[in-house]
Amino acid sequence: MEKVSKVYERGSLRVVALREVSFSVKRGEFAALLGASGSGKSTLLNLIGGLDFPTAGEVMIQGRALRTMPDDELTLMRRRHIGFVFQFFNLLPNLSAYENVALPLLLEGVSPSEMRERVDMLISSVGLDHRRSHLPHELSGGEMQRTAIARALANRPKVLLADEPTGNLDSRTGAEILRLIRETSLRAGCTVILATHSSEAAEHADRTIILRDGMVLGEGSG
Repeated sequence: MEKVSKVYERGSLRVVALREVSFSVKRGEFAALLGASGSGKSTLLNLIGGLDFPTAGEVMIQGRALRTMPDDELTLMRRRHIGFVFQFFNLLPNLSAYENVALPLLLEGVSPSEMRERVDMLISSVGLDHRRSHLPHELSGGEMQRTAIARALANRPKVLLADEPTGNLDSRTGAEILRLIRETSLRAGCTVILATHSSEAAEHADRTIILRDGMVLGEGSG
């Protein structure tokens, strides 16, 4: 992130979401964006994930500015190299846990044999072998988030973006999910950027970037 600013304009209303934010995250690092609601965390994740573009400044992955990528290349980059985990899980309600995890691989055209092998491994790694055939409404909150993590890792992304992934979970389940994110991302060798309002959640990260009113206040160890 190089002096990234983001301004939203709705008629005469002008909202500054980010103000010249600069930081970098190393390959394989687990970084937490810590701040209260409205501090700019989700906006940052959207920019890093290429879902939106900054008003000023540059978001760069492996030395490339996302805004310079053609639309088709940016779409492929998001699908193949960035995994998303959300607070509200975002599972497809009519698909089983197994089918939700398999969906990104199906869209990518992975062969049936490789897809089965990879999904079996992911379902097992998040401890859901016994729930693989269940629909989302038959799963607990923690199980839904485990499914979402497995789905996010299906295409072996270089970057995993997690937006308040424990926000709808009790503290014990939330801690288990954060440990799972750390363990599975380490095995997969991917970078993790976690947005959270919880200092306890941020302790699971290697490094914490503290945000307030769209600005970086400072950094600390996890």
